[in-house]
Amino acid sequence: MSQPFSGQAQVPVLALGDVLLVSLQGELHDGMAEQLQHDISSRIATSRVTGVVIDISGVDIVDSFLGRVLAEIASTARLLAARTVLAGMRPAVAITLVELGLTLPGLTTALDVDRAMELLSPEGK
Repeated sequence: MSQPFSGQAQVPVLALGDVLLVSLQGELHDGMAEQLQHDISSRIATSRVTGVVIDISGVDIVDSFLGRVLAEIASTARLLAARTVLAGMRPAVAITLVELGLTLPGLTTALDVDRAMELLSPEGK
């Protein structure tokens, strides 16, 4: 795994079998978001990952930059043969995304991490 980016804390990327679990907490600064995108892509390319769950239940605000990064993570994962599920979106975040006109292409959503893992299981495909 790569080192933290420009002195900022790194977002943990946990492997659960063939799924990567990323739990975002609080505000994700631009540099951290870009580092996270790189870390996830590298982990998918160097392992047998078939799915990525990004839990945003700890995020209060998703701005246009973070929305674009999430969509790019999903696009890159898809090109590397992995599916991405965004879990735990709060209603206020969903409303903000709609107001900003962000559609998050390539991202499937789930109410929580358990449901996201079910979607990525062989039975859920």
